[in-house]
Amino acid sequence: MAVWCDLNVRKQLRSAKRVFELDVQVRTDHPRIAVTGPSGIGKTIMLRAMAGLIRPDAGHIRIHGDTLYDSGQRIDLPARQRRMGFMFQNYALLPHLTALDNVGFGLRRGAWGFLSRAHKAEAMHWLERFQLAHAAHQYPHTLSGGQQQRLALARLAITKPRVLLLDEPFAALDPDLRQAMRLEVDGLLHTLGIPLLMITHDEADRVALQAQELRLAQVDGKTVRI
Repeated sequence: MAVWCDLNVRKQLRSAKRVFELDVQVRTDHPRIAVTGPSGIGKTIMLRAMAGLIRPDAGHIRIHGDTLYDSGQRIDLPARQRRMGFMFQNYALLPHLTALDNVGFGLRRGAWGFLSRAHKAEAMHWLERFQLAHAAHQYPHTLSGGQQQRLALARLAITKPRVLLLDEPFAALDPDLRQAMRLEVDGLLHTLGIPLLMITHDEADRVALQAQELRLAQVDGKTVRI
């Protein structure tokens, strides 16, 4: 695989008590990356910058050769145009929508857009893919934790993202469900043919998904890659 991820992300955050500085460079052709390091070191900030949810102070973000952000060239694509499949720790499911509507949400156009018959059929396909067809008309709060996670993955898959970004995706699951979800993610990556960038504190996640480790640490008060 050619180099798919070329990052140079610099971001400084200030509060009354501290200054946080992220300065991370990554250039890799490995299709699966596991980002590790102590809590609070900036791993999630890096992923959110890639997804377009946080604007870096300087640097660049290039995915598959496409420039998503470049401070020098004043390029900063909005999140929707970046096609990054970001799954939050809490899954960010919409509580007022059914499972079917949650999966199809990314296909809607406009805040009040409705799903066409074709969109509903596609959403149902992904619910079936993740063994959730029986729950199509249920709401997220009625689903188990594992079902909610599979629903979140189905919602990402339907948008055909160019990269899957996962923020500690298995941390809240029991051991058996954790292993099952690793298999689900592995299968999804093969189905979509896309790379993975995943934050984890569990070495078993990295091994199961055959990911290369990218470790962040604090050096002279700055978060960097080591």
